[in-house]
Amino acid sequence: MRLGSGTFATCCVAIEVLGIAVFLRGFFPAPVRSSARAEHGAEPPAPEPSAGVSSNWTTLPPPLFSKVVIVLIDALRDDFVFGSKGVKFMPYTTYLVEKGASHSFVAEAKPPTVTMPRIKVDNNVTRHLDKVLKRGDWDILILHYLGLDHIGHISGPNSPLIGQKLSEMDSVLMKIHTSLQSKERETPLPNLLVLCGDHGMSETGSHGASSTEEVNTPLILISSAFERKPGDIRHPKHVQQTDVAATLAIALGLPIPKDSVGSLLFPVVEGRPMREQLRFLHLNTVQLSKLLQENVPSYEKDPGFEQFKMSERLHGNWIRLYLEEKHSEVLFNLGSKVLRQYLDALKTLSLSLSAQVAQYDIYSMMVLTLLLLSVPQALRRKAELEVPLSSPGFSLLFYLVILVLSAVHVIVCTSAESSCYFCGLSWLAAGGVMVLASALLCVTVSVLTNVLVGGNTPRKNPVHPSSRWSELDLLILLGTAGHVLSLGASSFVEEEHQTWYFLVNTLCLALSQETYRNYFLGDDGEPPCGLCVEQGHDGATAAWQDGPGCDVLERDKGHGSPSTSEVLRGREKWMVLASPWLILACCRLLRSLNQTGVQWAHRPDLGHWLTSSDHKAELSVLAALSLLIVFVLVQRGCSPVSKAALALGLLGVYCYRAAIGSVRFPWRPDSKDISKGIIEARFVYVFVLGILFTGTKDLLKSQVIAADFKLKTVGLWEIYSGLVLLAALLFRPHNLPVLAFSLLIQTLMTKFIWKPLRHDAAEITVMHYWFGQAFFYFQGNSNNIATVDISAGFVGLDTYVEIPAVLLTAFGTYAGPVLWASHLVHFLSSETRSGSALSHACFCYALICSIPVSTYIVLVTSLRYHLFIWSVFSPKLLYEGMHLLITAAVCVFFTAMDQTRLTQS
Repeated sequence: MRLGSGTFATCCVAIEVLGIAVFLRGFFPAPVRSSARAEHGAEPPAPEPSAGVSSNWTTLPPPLFSKVVIVLIDALRDDFVFGSKGVKFMPYTTYLVEKGASHSFVAEAKPPTVTMPRIKVDNNVTRHLDKVLKRGDWDILILHYLGLDHIGHISGPNSPLIGQKLSEMDSVLMKIHTSLQSKERETPLPNLLVLCGDHGMSETGSHGASSTEEVNTPLILISSAFERKPGDIRHPKHVQQTDVAATLAIALGLPIPKDSVGSLLFPVVEGRPMREQLRFLHLNTVQLSKLLQENVPSYEKDPGFEQFKMSERLHGNWIRLYLEEKHSEVLFNLGSKVLRQYLDALKTLSLSLSAQVAQYDIYSMMVLTLLLLSVPQALRRKAELEVPLSSPGFSLLFYLVILVLSAVHVIVCTSAESSCYFCGLSWLAAGGVMVLASALLCVTVSVLTNVLVGGNTPRKNPVHPSSRWSELDLLILLGTAGHVLSLGASSFVEEEHQTWYFLVNTLCLALSQETYRNYFLGDDGEPPCGLCVEQGHDGATAAWQDGPGCDVLERDKGHGSPSTSEVLRGREKWMVLASPWLILACCRLLRSLNQTGVQWAHRPDLGHWLTSSDHKAELSVLAALSLLIVFVLVQRGCSPVSKAALALGLLGVYCYRAAIGSVRFPWRPDSKDISKGIIEARFVYVFVLGILFTGTKDLLKSQVIAADFKLKTVGLWEIYSGLVLLAALLFRPHNLPVLAFSLLIQTLMTKFIWKPLRHDAAEITVMHYWFGQAFFYFQGNSNNIATVDISAGFVGLDTYVEIPAVLLTAFGTYAGPVLWASHLVHFLSSETRSGSALSHACFCYALICSIPVSTYIVLVTSLRYHLFIWSVFSPKLLYEGMHLLITAAVCVFFTAMDQTRLTQS
């Protein structure tokens, strides 16, 4: 079957998306689960151990507290309570921690520290509090405050709003605590107040990774049951966040959740009699040992299980001695020994269960092999290749592979105790996967056979007339290989932005060298080619004039010819020579805007300086100037209607940022009218949709009006303009220069690099890809989940709507690669020197994106027991999966535009 190289690449990337989805499902561990089902009814609690005597304690212990109030403050970092901020803004809570009847802990959350986002203004929680506290018809009250998390995402942990929110939370805690104390006379048991956080907050205000600021949260248990001696100073002890569930279950007299992997916080029950303490610890160890038996085949050899059995035997001996004589020194000493044994067993069991991961499903990926084998054919001028799809379907190899895979599937899924992911699929779905894998294998073998058999056939119509590789080709090859190899080291993954900064800087130097060589080094001391200005549809563009040893840019005469041409002299000539250095300077400025990565993320940068409240005027001027530059650079290719919409939309962007208090209007420098900016943001969305609709309409018209080549080009530029306007809305004000510099670099590269130096589609595609990756990090992104700006998903929304929030967050995160890919489609569509440019670009784009992700899957699989697998390598794997999904969408767009060209021709 004969396919265009772009169509073939799109199909391959689509299959890769499916492959990485299956891999992610098998790679990431499923949490340990109990096989007990709720419909079978609650299991009776384990009886108290006995040694030759019968014990009458076969029920759950009674609750320790009458009422429990849990105050969960989202993104409450431990130093917000135990540090200087707590002393300043939470004085009542600090008093309870230092002198009150309380137990304080630092609860460590497990990465990734990600929670589902929700929007609730905190007043909706507090306004019902007085009424609920007066009522006595409840046993447990849970209050979830999200305001602190939203402040962190918007302005970071050093925002002045943080102190205000902590003071508000302190007053809420004081109200709850005094109310509980006043009602203790009416209840036989004391009450319990719990203050905790679900995760912390990074120095940038986000969360998701494994830094100390993100995983350490305060856990404070406040109750009159906790006796405290005068002058007793207690330092917060580090515990696991999973310990809260087991502790609260014991406190409320409830069964410990079957899936809990936490252990009882012993200080909560250390004031109880010895028999009760041992009973609580026994129930906890029994629950953990059952969970271990259901998830670990060799549980009997686990150290925690052995310690549990030893503790249970000693506990039985203690019960027998307790029933014989209740007061003796021997009884106390044995009880203390059993207590220590139980605590050691709990710790070991909890660690064993927390370390359990699902089995890894390792599958070979053959799509990259297909892409690599098809490179020689796909880069030919015709941009078509023969894909042997029919022969594999009727080959003996195809049926033999299906037979072997089916046999292995049946054997594994019917005999193994711990089945793989495919064993959980229906037989129809598993059969479809096996057919797809068999077909891919046969296609790979067929393509490989054709390549080997026809390997000596000379290539026709090569893209480059010369077989010698240029320095730029070598840079692209070595840079791609070096980046892929760097992914095997955790430090390079954490600091990947440095790799891309180095590559684009080196690319600028290589382009500068190529420009000077082509301009100054020619035969007889004359330049090899003359530069000329051609007046096209989008303004003056530079191109090489015919000269000795030069190839003239091919022009499709049917689509019009330049109206004016004059040799570049003076300013235009020097702009060509200076462009690489201007681009290099722009990149250096952008590096100073946002510190990212791990090693230097804490260091101050220009973005921190701009976002401080003392420099709001400077930020306002910079944001307005950036939006003006965006308009000047984008409007040149738009229709008059789209120009007006773009201008109003960019004005709306500034109004939105002014409404939420990020920037100021010149005539209202001290305005304190801060709102959500919902009306202003939706105003911009209207213009975004209008521009995108206009561009789509022009593209559809270009399919009908075959001769109107300009209409298609304008349509592509308007779609690109709509995406630029959307990015301007979603970017933080201090990141608007990133957008402006991106457009400026694209303009410089278009006019003074790609056209004058006659780069082919493959080289131009790789350059777009490299700059797109660099601008991903210029935005402040990294391979750390905490740097994802989820506030972009709430622009213009007054409540959480899942699909728009996900799409907006994804676009805001990957705006750099998407905008550079969109510009690539427009640039190649407007150039008619090679009819197969879009096909070549689509194939190269798919290939250069597939190589890193395919290699990284192999690296991650081999490093799955690495120390940093969950904190470094796994988040990067999620980024690569999302990047591949976006690449698939880009390749579909490439293919659609290529099919439009084929339809017109």
